[in-house]
Amino acid sequence: MSAGGSDAAHGGGPRVSGPNVGNRVDVVLGAQWGDEGKGKVVDLLAQDADMVCRCQGGNNAGHTVVVDSVEYDFHLLPSGIINPSVTAFIGNGVVIHLPGLFEEAEKNEKKGKGQSVVIVLGTTKKGIGPVYSAKAARSGLRICDLLSDFEEFSERYKVLAQQYKSMYPTLEIDIDGELEKLKAYVDRIKPMVQDGVYYMYEALHGRPKKILVEGANAALLDIDFGTYPFVTSSNCTVGGVCTGLGMPPQNVGEVYGVVKAYTTRVGIGAFPSEQDNEIGDLLQTRGKEVGVTTGRKRRCGWLDLVLVKYAHMINGFTALALTKLDILDVFEEIKVGVAYKVDEELVPYFPANQEVLHKVEVQYETLPGWKSDTSTARTFEELPENAQKYVRFIEDQLGVPTSYCCPNLTLS
Repeated sequence: MSAGGSDAAHGGGPRVSGPNVGNRVDVVLGAQWGDEGKGKVVDLLAQDADMVCRCQGGNNAGHTVVVDSVEYDFHLLPSGIINPSVTAFIGNGVVIHLPGLFEEAEKNEKKGKGQSVVIVLGTTKKGIGPVYSAKAARSGLRICDLLSDFEEFSERYKVLAQQYKSMYPTLEIDIDGELEKLKAYVDRIKPMVQDGVYYMYEALHGRPKKILVEGANAALLDIDFGTYPFVTSSNCTVGGVCTGLGMPPQNVGEVYGVVKAYTTRVGIGAFPSEQDNEIGDLLQTRGKEVGVTTGRKRRCGWLDLVLVKYAHMINGFTALALTKLDILDVFEEIKVGVAYKVDEELVPYFPANQEVLHKVEVQYETLPGWKSDTSTARTFEELPENAQKYVRFIEDQLGVPTSYCCPNLTLS
């Protein structure tokens, strides 16, 4: 559903700006701690897309889309692949990890190995951390290595496996068995692998196309700008689109920030607007807030616009997609976080330090609820007056138009 917003909200096909720029790439990004409903927004925008891309992270992210009463849970493939006419593209060569490594690393992390401070991240246990660690250490193995010279690949794999076994003495790896599995993959995946930079350049500078990028995770989980150390291992802000796909920033078109009408977070870490009470329980129950990948209940709280404004500073959202508005239908009044105080002083920015963030006192605006069912609304005008005011309040606070809102995300 369109809330009015800018003309950009309605797409209008591929945009070309000058003879040397090429097609623009529209981007869908999470503006909170993930689980905002990006898959639903992508499913809507992908209906007339030619190409949908994933460009960072891995199978630790879960996108759920329901089409014709069938639920699809995507972890690595772009959820836009449901459209049979699109080309699905995964950028940034996958780094091959060693089975069992991440469980062993987490086990040692919990033991602390004699360290005085132990940080237990509560990860998805999908091996993302070890993969990115290997990438940063320049010891990782990529798909291009697997497909190039398998004998050379095998030697490098054995060296890498021995390195990790020396780090984690109880780690067991069937090196020969794993190499046999990987060798069997070569013929299966080779036809689907392209040089990513060349492929994207051709897509950008070929015939007019509508290209959509499907972000995983969210701004506050970004390795550089998120609530470190309780973050993922990749850049899930707009800069990660360029580095993940190997494309210049001039080709970035619309940037849709997906915002849940309240706030949720999986796992541990500071959560200033969390409601660890009956309000949080009601949001969790009504919103069915359970992690797609982990199965863990999500922590719930009021919408935190300080957090979303911070995400906007980094990503430059051209429009917002507001999801799960109907979950708020039962509240007499609804609070929205608009500022932070620390030691009675207003903080004009989102604190980077976790200890400071734990001390934050959220300043709220209280808005009247609408106490009526919005789940059947299909246009912005069909929303109750107070629901419309809630959406407009968010727009005014952030200075960004809301292009889509409500659970059904239907264009007007």
